[in-house]
Amino acid sequence: MIKIYQRNIIYSYLKNIITVTIVFLSLSFFLNILEEIKFFKNTGASIQYPIFLTFLNLPSIIYELFPFIILISTQLFFLNAFNNSEIIIYKNFGLSNLNIIKIISLFTFIFGIFFIVCFYTFSAELKHSYLSFKNKFTDDNKYLAVINENGLWIKDETKEHINIINAEQFKNNLIENITIAQLDDNFDLVRTLTAKSANIDSNNWELFNVKIHNSTKPKENYEKYEFFSNFDRSRINSLFSNLSSQNLYELSILMKDYKKLGYSTLEIKGYMYKIISLPFYLMIMTLIGSILMYNGKYNGSKIVVIIIGIIVSVLIYYLIYFSNLLGTNENLPLIISTSLPFVLLFLASSIGLVSVNEK
Repeated sequence: MIKIYQRNIIYSYLKNIITVTIVFLSLSFFLNILEEIKFFKNTGASIQYPIFLTFLNLPSIIYELFPFIILISTQLFFLNAFNNSEIIIYKNFGLSNLNIIKIISLFTFIFGIFFIVCFYTFSAELKHSYLSFKNKFTDDNKYLAVINENGLWIKDETKEHINIINAEQFKNNLIENITIAQLDDNFDLVRTLTAKSANIDSNNWELFNVKIHNSTKPKENYEKYEFFSNFDRSRINSLFSNLSSQNLYELSILMKDYKKLGYSTLEIKGYMYKIISLPFYLMIMTLIGSILMYNGKYNGSKIVVIIIGIIVSVLIYYLIYFSNLLGTNENLPLIISTSLPFVLLFLASSIGLVSVNEK
């Protein structure tokens, strides 16, 4: 009999998750399509492009919002259970308040594992397609950068040349062991520059220990040489900042390439920890939503419940955000900065569960 009611609890809970997800999907669709229409307004593209890109981007948006979806779904589940006297029925069949919370929390944890294995991989693939397709409608297609086992590669077009740049190391504002092949509009080699290092803090790079090879002139040597590029340190960093377009396997490969290049892997590690910790995050949001509903009196108002859920979600978001910031800035070890918010929230939830069990 208990198993039947466990299935009923999970079914009711899942129904609320689906309902809230659909609402968030609808809101995200209308907000995102406005942004895409604004992006395409000067390109002459038809309306099908904003709609297509919006659908590609939606799974990634839902992935980011899912902890908040779980919190609000938990609140609505208990609100309906209270209003329909289902809690009393569950108790008559031997289910305590903690039993009910344990059932939906365990379900959320297992669902979270499925979510990162299947749904995140799916959303990352669509996000990659979204960025690739959108890039075709921007001028950035002329300015490309990639990191692989052979270092940092940049394709950079200026008024005079097409520059193919390779650097073996990238640390802070410096790139090291640089080779720059300068091509004309017909992709014929004009000259080659090699340098020991370069300061790329601005668009006017400072190259050091430079050798210039030109087929029509003798080799030139410079201790310091100025070179213009459309890239600087911040722009290169931003090109690799959208990690949501790569699945866990691709992130691990990217991290190996970063290590070979000498580039910081903190951001990738932090993002991977964030993905792996999602099941715990979702479970804690379930616990918090349950405690809020057992200890609060909302008089059956779904609007009040949603407002409370949004406020709590925002507070938790900023707690996790600032903790992760401490890790990426190396003020705390990354594993501690990632897990600390969840430990604190779990301890706070444990205290709240004591009072729930007494109700």
